[in-house]
Amino acid sequence: MRIGGVIVEGPAQEVLVLPRGEQTLVIRAKAINLDGFDTLCPEPKPPGKLTKDGWIPDVGDKNYQQILNTHNEKRIAYLIVNSLEPSEIEWDTVKLDDARTWANYVADFKAAGLTTIEINRIAQCVMQANSLDESKLEQARKVFLLGQAQALKESSGQVIAPETTPSGEVVNG
Repeated sequence: MRIGGVIVEGPAQEVLVLPRGEQTLVIRAKAINLDGFDTLCPEPKPPGKLTKDGWIPDVGDKNYQQILNTHNEKRIAYLIVNSLEPSEIEWDTVKLDDARTWANYVADFKAAGLTTIEINRIAQCVMQANSLDESKLEQARKVFLLGQAQALKESSGQVIAPETTPSGEVVNG
């Protein structure tokens, strides 16, 4: 697929390099689509009651709120472990096909010796890969406008249109 002449190939990616003494850990995160999560873990439905006006959901139900919080935690864990796929991480307890293990990414990172700050930076890298913030958009605009200005300088045609153009002889009616 092309958009404005630009070939679109794959999802956005971010790279994080963590210094580890003589070595560096290179963390690659890619943007993912959450359709797979929605298939594996459908959003919970709130309880409710049937009234003369129809079904009224009780979104304030404490059990529903707890289930919803657990669902949202699984969504974040799914996003993190699946976005990190390009990093080729060999997880100790995370199984990509088992939703109950996704949140173990924190324990696996800690067991490997990563600090809380490093784990937070990895999560931030994942979020950056999966979002657009104003700084990214501004940078893209600057690059685009710089390219437009460069193309204009290289053009052999007129830079601006003349304010007036000469006309031919007066036509007699």
